[in-house]
Amino acid sequence: MTLLTQDVMVQANIDVNRMSAQQKVQLTDEIYVQQPNLLASILVLPRYGVDMQLLEEPIHVLLVAFQAMKHCGHALPTISEDVQETCLKRLTATLKFSEGVPPDLVEQMITKFCVDHPERYLLAFAYGHLGQHDLLRVRTDAEKYLLLACLNLVECVAYIGAK
Repeated sequence: MTLLTQDVMVQANIDVNRMSAQQKVQLTDEIYVQQPNLLASILVLPRYGVDMQLLEEPIHVLLVAFQAMKHCGHALPTISEDVQETCLKRLTATLKFSEGVPPDLVEQMITKFCVDHPERYLLAFAYGHLGQHDLLRVRTDAEKYLLLACLNLVECVAYIGAK
């Protein structure tokens, strides 16, 4: 069941876009207290070659996701490193499954994955935001790690939210 509805995601994105830099820092401080592992999974990206300027995009996805959780009044338990690892394994297995599959079937698989996803609006937001910033084409290893971090964030919220 989807916790983060389309309306909640839209409002959260509007809220974050309207925030001052200081308000974003305050929201990041809240994330640090409540979801330190999610924040760390984004802040570690420069070690994997992600440019500091590009780091703004996964941070934005995290801020919007966290703001959406606040809007829906559902505080998730702290997402552990074990949960992150489990979700990353599932995500990479899903991606590897599509290797070598004809493009038309891959498109069907992606559509089914998105439609059936427990947090489809968060997933759609993440894909949309990254697509707007031309980060879905994965031209470099750094872009691959950035994409995986954002998608894993979505998977973790869905995994914990489903429990």
